Amino acid sequence: MYNIKINQQSNFKTDLKVEGSQFEGSINDALIRGDFQKINAYQLHLLYKGNSYNIEILKLNREEKTMVLKVNSVKHTIELKDKYDELLHNLGLDNLNSKKVNDVKAPMPGMVLNILVKEGDEVKKGDPLLVLEAMKMENILKSPSDGVVKKVAAVKGTAVEKNQLLIQF
Repeated sequence: MYNIKINQQSNFKTDLKVEGSQFEGSINDALIRGDFQKINAYQLHLLYKGNSYNIEILKLNREEKTMVLKVNSVKHTIELKDKYDELLHNLGLDNLNSKKVNDVKAPMPGMVLNILVKEGDEVKKGDPLLVLEAMKMENILKSPSDGVVKKVAAVKGTAVEKNQLLIQF
């Protein structure tokens, strides 16, 4: 049993069972039944009430139980919560599930093109920290969690190796 939030608006209570290429269950206590065909690890084709749906998983975060799906060319952000997530939220313990990250390290060798933060800056999860060029592509490294920048170890215009410390929280 999951509570599903779509695009931070709609809430649905679901209980689905999948067997072979068929699904069956309920959404908000309404019975549903349909067929699907898995195309690959990130795509499937769904038949429900005579309608055809092409579904592609664009982004999946298992830790946060979120995903971005493209259903017939329309993007949807999905959040899944089970009874344990609800219990943790009701007890005020839902933030214990997130990991505290103290360091941002280079994910690959490259050149530091731009540093977007300075020591003492307060950042939120997802805020851009710096731009790293690797393999002729510019990659924006984002903050993995909320925090305050303690130290900027990266220097603009210098090369860095994989796993080299760039920013410390």
